[in-house]
Amino acid sequence: MTDVAYGEFQKVGQRGFEAAVDAYEKWHRAFQALATRTTENAKKAFEDTTRTFEQLLGAKSIEQVIEIQSQYAKRSYDNFVAEVSKLTEWYAGLVQDASKPVAQPIKKKVA
Repeated sequence: MTDVAYGEFQKVGQRGFEAAVDAYEKWHRAFQALATRTTENAKKAFEDTTRTFEQLLGAKSIEQVIEIQSQYAKRSYDNFVAEVSKLTEWYAGLVQDASKPVAQPIKKKVA
C-alpha cells in the first residue's frame, strides 16, 4: 500500500469515525429530551388522574360519576393522540438529523 493510498484511507476512516460520533451525540441529546418529555407527560397524567379521582369522590349522583369519567376518558384519549402525533414527527426529524453526518461522507465518496 502506498503512502498516498494509506493517507487517503486514514482520512476516510477518520471522517467516518467523526460522523459516527456526531450521530451518536445527536441521538443521545434526543433521547435525553425524550426522557424529560415522557417524565413531564407522566406527571401531568398523574395529576389529572388524581384530580378526577377527587371529583369522583365528591360526586353526588351516578350521572355525575358518568360525566366525570367520560370527560376524563376524552381528555386522556385526546392527550394520547396528540402526544403520539408529536412523537411521530419528532422521531422522523431525529432520524433525518442523526443520519446526516453519516450519509454525507458516503455521498461524497459515491459522487
